Amino acid sequence: MSRLEAKKPSICRSEPLTGERTRASLAALRGLVTSCYGPAGRLKQLHNGRGGSVVTTSQSAALLAGLPVSHPVLKVLTAAVRNHVACFSDGGLFTAILCCNLVENVQRLGLTPTTVIKLNKHLLSLCTSYLKSEVCACRIPVDFSSTQILLSLVRSILTSKPACMLIAKEVDHISTLILRAFLLTIPENAQEHIILGKSIIVPLKGQRVIDSAVLPGILIEVSEVQLMKILPIKKSDSFKVALFGVSLSGDLSDTGEGTLLVSYGVSLENAALDQLFNLGKQLVSDHVDLVLCQKVIHPSLKQFLRTHHVIAVDRIGVSLMEPLSKVTGAWPIGSLGSISPSSYGSIKDLCIAKFGCKHFFHLIPNKTTICSLLLCNRNDTAWDELKLTCQTALHALQLTIKDPYVLLGGGCTETHLVAYIRHKTRNEPESVLQDERCSQTELQLITDAFCSALESLAGSLEHDGGEILTDSKYGHFWSVQANLPSAVNWPDLLSRCGCGLYSSQEELSWSFLRSVRHPFPPQTCLSCEATGSASTLTLDCFTAKLSGLQVAVETASLILDLSCVIEDTN
Repeated sequence: MSRLEAKKPSICRSEPLTGERTRASLAALRGLVTSCYGPAGRLKQLHNGRGGSVVTTSQSAALLAGLPVSHPVLKVLTAAVRNHVACFSDGGLFTAILCCNLVENVQRLGLTPTTVIKLNKHLLSLCTSYLKSEVCACRIPVDFSSTQILLSLVRSILTSKPACMLIAKEVDHISTLILRAFLLTIPENAQEHIILGKSIIVPLKGQRVIDSAVLPGILIEVSEVQLMKILPIKKSDSFKVALFGVSLSGDLSDTGEGTLLVSYGVSLENAALDQLFNLGKQLVSDHVDLVLCQKVIHPSLKQFLRTHHVIAVDRIGVSLMEPLSKVTGAWPIGSLGSISPSSYGSIKDLCIAKFGCKHFFHLIPNKTTICSLLLCNRNDTAWDELKLTCQTALHALQLTIKDPYVLLGGGCTETHLVAYIRHKTRNEPESVLQDERCSQTELQLITDAFCSALESLAGSLEHDGGEILTDSKYGHFWSVQANLPSAVNWPDLLSRCGCGLYSSQEELSWSFLRSVRHPFPPQTCLSCEATGSASTLTLDCFTAKLSGLQVAVETASLILDLSCVIEDTN
């Protein structure tokens, strides 16, 4: 018998944020996520020492999923970010960077956690109230009668993921397909409460991105050998469909540790086949045209159905069962007994489609909100990243239905918020001081730390050593190349702000980001003429970014409030 090791006592560490290990770990995480941020973000390769696939990405969902985190504080932070991404798909890096910035900035102040948390909560409320207000100058309402804003949102998401390896023409093509797929999921007779359909992403790797397409209905991949056995397909006004969620292979189910009693002379295989043939006879008598099975269909049953001109397709997989049920109107059949007529469904047409070297059954529905996005890319790595990005873009479009707004991107929302907060707290401090019972100095210190975190977040978009400017009228983000001459004329060096809304040819004055300047009130109430004048805008999902802002501040407050960490070392 092997010797048992005595259980070690847990380790309790007080004031976890003051330790050098915690600060170094937090700085390392901040550096990692900051370097991935934005269209010019640097890619990361994730792999482990045991082998397996290598992931090349700059997206928070893939990055944090493959990143082993052992420090308790970082576990809290990454868990909050991953939960945000699971709910909203977008804004993970934004949330992580802002949270790290807030924790690091506040640590240097030496104020009590209670004061910091109260004031951060108030500043967060100031931000969210402004972003939700009608006078907000970085929020644009979505006009669903036009595709301009929606296309700009999708294009912004695609261009922010450099690992997709798309050129401008491919970005425009994929953006159009994603928007088309989204529109196909909206019911034609949409009422007040909309139930959206689903876009199924079908992989086609090793093909040109420009060959990607969107088709209404569902594509089911089949082998060429299987296809030759099924052809030709008879023409019909509609196809009656039976959808099976149970195996039709004739195998016996696992009895576990129990015992199966069989009468003498009874063949289990023959009994199972007889049951399958009885099922096949009912399908034929009910005039079923198409049998779809999640699992395996016995070859003998396939042959029987084929001789009666019934198309049988198996190994569909669990992921297509729900969409197939919606497309056909059929209920998944879960037994081999008698089938209720109400379990059957129908489709308008069934045809064969070939894309690249793959063959598909294309199920064309009567009326549906299900479509297939046939997604192509040059290699596996780029395709995986593009798939994740398309899912993010589709989710962002869905969120605009609930909250029909978008935020200006490219760092402009962050710098505009900084200008708004600084002006608000400098000119109207009484309401804060009276409600939160803090001093003017404490308010100013926390405001500077909060605004500095947002400015650092905006500055994270620059990865090539360039300078960041803000204008004193709109409070927008402007980027210029490094190594500037001593005497510069800003309009000659600048073109448009980060979101693309304003041009440098307007009468504006600029100053360097984080430079000392007097607080100014940024212009509010964004005009429709301004948004219509820009051909392309860089936009962010309103719901995802607003949630990311809240998660970042609340998670930072939670971390700052930690008084001790108890670790089990066994």
